[in-house]
Amino acid sequence: MTVLVINSGSSSIKYQLIEPDSGTTLAKGLVERIGESTSHLEHEVEGQTFELDQPIEDHAVGLSLVIDMFNTHGPALADAGIRAIGHRVVQGGKYFDKAVLITDEVEQIIENLIPLGPLHNPAHLKGIKVAREMFDVPNIAVFDTAFFQSLPNESATYALNRDVAEKYQIRRYGAHGTSHQFVSGAVTELLGRDDLKQMVLHLGNGASASAVVAGKAVDTSMGLTPLEGLVMGTRTGDIDPAAVFHLSREAGMSTDEIDTLFNKQSGLKGLAGDNDMRQVRALAAAGDPHATEALEVYVHRLLHYIGAYTAVMGGLDAITFTAGAGENDADLRAEVCARLTPFGVKLDLEKNAVRSKEARVISTQDSAVTICVVPTNEELAIARQCMEII
Repeated sequence: MTVLVINSGSSSIKYQLIEPDSGTTLAKGLVERIGESTSHLEHEVEGQTFELDQPIEDHAVGLSLVIDMFNTHGPALADAGIRAIGHRVVQGGKYFDKAVLITDEVEQIIENLIPLGPLHNPAHLKGIKVAREMFDVPNIAVFDTAFFQSLPNESATYALNRDVAEKYQIRRYGAHGTSHQFVSGAVTELLGRDDLKQMVLHLGNGASASAVVAGKAVDTSMGLTPLEGLVMGTRTGDIDPAAVFHLSREAGMSTDEIDTLFNKQSGLKGLAGDNDMRQVRALAAAGDPHATEALEVYVHRLLHYIGAYTAVMGGLDAITFTAGAGENDADLRAEVCARLTPFGVKLDLEKNAVRSKEARVISTQDSAVTICVVPTNEELAIARQCMEII
């Protein structure tokens, strides 16, 4: 049995064909630059990559070409035992606390939530509409926000006028929930405890932290949108909201200009000139003071959340690093843990230096907090949630 997982962007389609039981990816690929004159498709199967360059008018054409790739280069979808199509959806609002079968009503709710997810939900809808027409199997929506529906009111509620907040659905929804749920569950298995007070640090171009107690999320750094929280590749993370008023009044910037500044021109890119952590480290190593400062700000914000969530949970058993920088940047992990030494955190430097795709502990046995690295796998998590639904 397999699940075809689709992550549809505004001009792209990422996909994986997965066996949920074994966790094996049978094929994966990417359609990009949809709607442009130089669209590109690449399909990976059994270590080989097949590419196609031609104009791809829309998502329907793109998905048709994906099907052709499967049928030409394998595995043939007719023989793949597809039980469901799983769709990543960023914003599920207050309506979904788990994956759901996509019906016309569900599709309408996802569309109604576009104001809360203007960058993502319209793109997801494109993929959903096309897949529902093309495949005669259940289509399942898996929401990035679902894991954080368990947040207590004290965490989810902003101190905003209650009537305004309720009318416009303003609260902390979080994001990356599929990853946080998958990783925190993997740590529970790795450490053999289901009562853990743990933090998950999802550190990619987008970055978020979560506090999870006994498998349930009690706090998260992203809020109404994915802009709040940690320093990210191009996003500010936490910033005084009055900066918006200041830039509007003093710089004459429009709402859209400030939105672009905060979401696409800030973070590591705004501080150091590059949103790739590897490049920022290279710049810092070459003596660039802006890159050095960017790394210091990045670590400072992580420490801020580690301290806050330790207090929120009333203790801390484990910290787990995941996603691009979290999984691969040993220096970043060492810098964070070095600042936690006064609290009994002890990192095993040899274990920390090892690169591996396996979930693992990188702290010493006598460390007051267990430090882990767990490669995230949102596509596998989506596939498994789909199987639970059907």
